[in-house]
Amino acid sequence: MRRQLDPETLTMALRAYQAEAQKIDAAMHAIRQRIGGRAGAAVAAPATNGARAKRRISAAALKRISAAQKKRWAAFHAKQKAAKAVAPKRTLSSAAKAKLVANLAKARAAKAAKAAPA
Repeated sequence: MRRQLDPETLTMALRAYQAEAQKIDAAMHAIRQRIGGRAGAAVAAPATNGARAKRRISAAALKRISAAQKKRWAAFHAKQKAAKAVAPKRTLSSAAKAKLVANLAKARAAKAAKAAPA
């Protein structure tokens, strides 16, 4: 049978774990100081709500990125334009157009004759 823990026992356990965590953090900090360098600051930063410093990009880098993107878009649009220009639009001669009109009139007349009661 499981026993329910009272809030006082849980509070004491939490305090003990927090004290142990502080001891571990202090030991880690001491080791980082012995190693030297900025390793201690880089690892300790996530303790502040996980917020990271905002990265900055230089103006020259922004110009290079912008130029590369414009070059990609220009190539894309040139390719699209070339694809459209490949197939020229066909035109019908006046004789061919007259032939189509005559065939259409003939088909309509046949349909009307078929639908009319005999």
